[in-house]
Amino acid sequence: MKRGRKEGRGPLERQARATLREAGRSMAGIERACTQALASAAEVVIACLEGGGTVYFCGNGGSAADAQHLACELSGRYLMDRPALAAVALTTNSSALTAIANDYGYQTVFARQLEGLGAPGDVLVAITTSGRSASVLNAVHAAHACGMTVVGFTGAAGRRFAAHCDHALVAPGTATPRIQEAHIALGHTLCELVERAIFARPPRDRRGGRGAGRASRPGAKAT
Repeated sequence: MKRGRKEGRGPLERQARATLREAGRSMAGIERACTQALASAAEVVIACLEGGGTVYFCGNGGSAADAQHLACELSGRYLMDRPALAAVALTTNSSALTAIANDYGYQTVFARQLEGLGAPGDVLVAITTSGRSASVLNAVHAAHACGMTVVGFTGAAGRRFAAHCDHALVAPGTATPRIQEAHIALGHTLCELVERAIFARPPRDRRGGRGAGRASRPGAKAT
């Protein structure tokens, strides 16, 4: 019986190793492809939050989960105990989503919310692995109409979508799982850059955003 279990485990182990190696190679490519764009995106998010604005997130499916995940890293905390930051996922109000989809079509579910919520100086983080999501692209157009800045997350096949964004984080490759892994790594790094820039500086160096004068301290991240 032991021998049978070992033999059964072998192919799975090999596949696990191959998949993890592929993921590792993909992650290594993110640094080369996205570092400059990520720093630029962090700058606009920092300016938005320090100026009293709000960062909105949207996406579908796994990207909706990423939108909610990243919004909560800012509104709750990422690595530091500090004041909350204004971050909202447009994917969470089921009544708004279903009413808008029913009355106007699903492609408007995020754009319609931004028409009522967005303001000049706010930021939209728009996430689509394929770059072909009509609801996310419409949100980008609505954000620009509101005077917002757009940070797009997509994959290599989404370069046409990226061209509509002010700042685009384009994960290398076309495999959806690898793109999604890249997006959460990029999103986490964005949150860390924002958090450290706003709260890790001495109080006299901060620019007076909401809660900027309150002390913060590093802490273990809860999950």
